[in-house]
Amino acid sequence: MEPGLAALAGVFRHLVPVLIVTSLCSGVAGAQDWPTRAIRAIVPLTAGSATDMIGRTVLDQLSQQLGQPIVVENRPGAGNTIGMATAARSDADGYTLLINSSSHTIVPATYGNLPFDTLRDFTPVIPLGNMPTVLVVSPSKGYKNLAAFVAAAKAKPGLMNYSTAGAGNFSHFASEVFRRAAGFQAVHVPSKGAPEALMEVLADRVDFFFAPLIVALPFLKDGRLQALAVSGSQRAAALPDVPTTVEAGFPNSEYNFWVGMFAPSKTPSPILDKLYAETRKALQSPAVQEKLARLGADPMILTTSAFEKLVQSEVAINTKIATAAGVKAN
Repeated sequence: MEPGLAALAGVFRHLVPVLIVTSLCSGVAGAQDWPTRAIRAIVPLTAGSATDMIGRTVLDQLSQQLGQPIVVENRPGAGNTIGMATAARSDADGYTLLINSSSHTIVPATYGNLPFDTLRDFTPVIPLGNMPTVLVVSPSKGYKNLAAFVAAAKAKPGLMNYSTAGAGNFSHFASEVFRRAAGFQAVHVPSKGAPEALMEVLADRVDFFFAPLIVALPFLKDGRLQALAVSGSQRAAALPDVPTTVEAGFPNSEYNFWVGMFAPSKTPSPILDKLYAETRKALQSPAVQEKLARLGADPMILTTSAFEKLVQSEVAINTKIATAAGVKAN
């Protein structure tokens, strides 16, 4: 090698480690300073949905703690996949978050050829709350309890029907899990959303619906709907006298609906750690807890690793459910 080139190579050999260390230090410093500007929180559902309201409740408090605005951007459509795709393509710098429901774990089971990988392209940060779903019927049906309802369904196989917030939606999965566990046939009647599905029950055009508690609660209070059971692993705080489907005598019938926070994968760990700590602090705020309780949401504080394991487990479970029940997205 010529002397000039050898000298230049020597300079680069000494310079490269310095550049690497400088870059790493700059990244750590950036993470420590985060956030220095507004944060975007993508909600892949409409404004006013259970996911949106729970997200906004927590994000308002989180914004105060971080000292920066958090702008909620609703990107509904295609079973949450439009908003999810937008978040997946975003820079992993802590300035884009995704607030999604447990439908996050249904998407890979019901959609093919997605422009993102649900497990690879998102980092679960922390769940924001558990939203009980409640099996509601018209009081005119005269069911005394869930066992009487199932007996009636079995007495007229194939004549019972149920509404959902859409094919492949969490309410579809909750219905299929319960129906298969209870051992009866029923016809699926998909709707555009939870309010529309609820109206089908109110109008007595369908027999039952696993409704988000926040949507059903006003109608339960005024007696226009009857709650037979909740689908989750535990009773809803807002409906302490209503049993879970398992408590009512149907093993392996539970199905949980939660709302959680995600970040694009490769978001720096120091940012994720701060985001988790501050969000957990927000969830422990008495004001936030009171607001979530009014929405019918129950606390669901998990560590990041526990939340990640939950997401992975539910993706696998939902894939099996979709295959067994033949569930496909619209």
